[in-house]
Amino acid sequence: SVPGTKVELTVSCRNLLDMDTFSKSDPVVVLFVQGSGSSEWKEFGRTEVIDNTLNPDFVRKFVLDYYFEEKQNLRFDVDSQRCAWAQDFLGQAFVALGEVIGSQRGRLERALTGVPGKRCGTILLLAEELSNCRDIVTMQLCANKLDKKDFFGKSDPFLVFYRSNEDGTFTICHKTEVVKNTLNPVWQPFTIPVRALCNGDYDRTVKIDVYDWDRDGSHDFIGEFATSYRELSRAQSQFTVYEVLNPRKKCKKKKYVNSGTVTLLSFSVESEFTFVDYIRGGRGGVSPHCCGRGAGCGGGADGLCALGMPSQPTSLHYASPYQLSAYALALKAVGEIIQDYDSDKLFPAYGFGAKLPPDGKISHQFPLNNNEDNPSCAGIEGVLESYLQSLRTVQLYGPTNFAPVINQVAGAAAQVTDGSQYHVLLIITDGVISDMLQTKEAIVTASALPMSIIIVGVGPAEFEAMEELDGDEVRVSSRGRYAERDIVQFVPFRDYVDDSGNQVLSMARLAKDVLAEIPEQLLSYMKTRDIKPRRAD
Repeated sequence: SVPGTKVELTVSCRNLLDMDTFSKSDPVVVLFVQGSGSSEWKEFGRTEVIDNTLNPDFVRKFVLDYYFEEKQNLRFDVDSQRCAWAQDFLGQAFVALGEVIGSQRGRLERALTGVPGKRCGTILLLAEELSNCRDIVTMQLCANKLDKKDFFGKSDPFLVFYRSNEDGTFTICHKTEVVKNTLNPVWQPFTIPVRALCNGDYDRTVKIDVYDWDRDGSHDFIGEFATSYRELSRAQSQFTVYEVLNPRKKCKKKKYVNSGTVTLLSFSVESEFTFVDYIRGGRGGVSPHCCGRGAGCGGGADGLCALGMPSQPTSLHYASPYQLSAYALALKAVGEIIQDYDSDKLFPAYGFGAKLPPDGKISHQFPLNNNEDNPSCAGIEGVLESYLQSLRTVQLYGPTNFAPVINQVAGAAAQVTDGSQYHVLLIITDGVISDMLQTKEAIVTASALPMSIIIVGVGPAEFEAMEELDGDEVRVSSRGRYAERDIVQFVPFRDYVDDSGNQVLSMARLAKDVLAEIPEQLLSYMKTRDIKPRRAD
């Protein structure tokens, strides 16, 4: 297969262990992957939890990059969710992705093991290569006069969507929410990728089952109907009504008409654009800015108290004849990758937290090349050169203020907001931050602009303050305003330093992690502003 081919894994289990006393298990499957040449297992993702069943068919898929030339080992752990913090282990299976793809029709059944003296059941894996179709569908359905299934009340209906496979079988691809106690439900609009619905084949059958939800997991079948993506898409101009049929009832009752109807209320399609679409189309040109405390690049630079003098081997800025300093390494690692996306290769580079010559004035934002009118440096090599030159002329000095340099780059980002420019601010710091409130305010303001902020922490400091700025867990807020997007990515450099002293490996590890969120952050800006990629000529 071509490197990077996307493969979707659908997971089901059969005859799982029953670990619950008063009901059946509530299974969830967790997928772990092994890195190339590594024995370490890392969690890749997990399915949803399905309550009260020993034979789950999971809706949530795993989408993996498939490489023919690599052995991609997978581990599936099946657990029963007892409560939010506790699980029972039901078994596990080890398999290579190539085994699943190489199996007949891309289907593999493997026995679960790991619970001594017990038969743990089996896991069924279905691999299907995803088409390149990137359209996303939003649709809404309602139903009318569905069969009543509950003795004391009306039904609690929900829909289950299945796409047909090439061998005539069906794979679950979506479940709606349950609408309680009604025979005329209106379900919430939902969004699903076209490839999940029909794998890009517009005439492939889409089967929809209607169920009445029951607390014990034994949902009652109301009926079914079939359609296709092409048929559904006609609803853009007209309502489409489907008869819900129950084959058993149809056979038994001569006067049977249907078990109700389902109406497609709305159906719209939009393309899901990728990072590459924007880059290729000339939008989203990435403009890096560096800073370091005391010196840095397109970001900020840190001060004296924490860093020591650059001429001392203990300083984080110290560069021996044989090795780059921690600051320079971080700068080079990120800058060398990001400069490939910048057309003019000119990087504004600033320092902060230093006394400047000739009068020792303290500055929280000064150009590393000493040129106020044009702080840009030619490429990362130019930034490094200006950084090293600056270290010889300024005196590093606290406090360390992030806000001025963030506001400086935000000002540049605010000049062009049509998506043709996207700014990345790289801040390299020792972690001692003196203006947390102002920095939060600056980040909240910047989150509405086409920019991202990367913070690399160097040295042995505790970085709790930096973690707070990285909005992965809790969105950054200031004075009651929340950041519109998560635009900050923080990593401590020490986590990436290779034990053997291999600086190339250290830089590769750092760059991979620190740049991981940039594509998604750029896409989130474009999407919220409804900016489409330009067509590449």
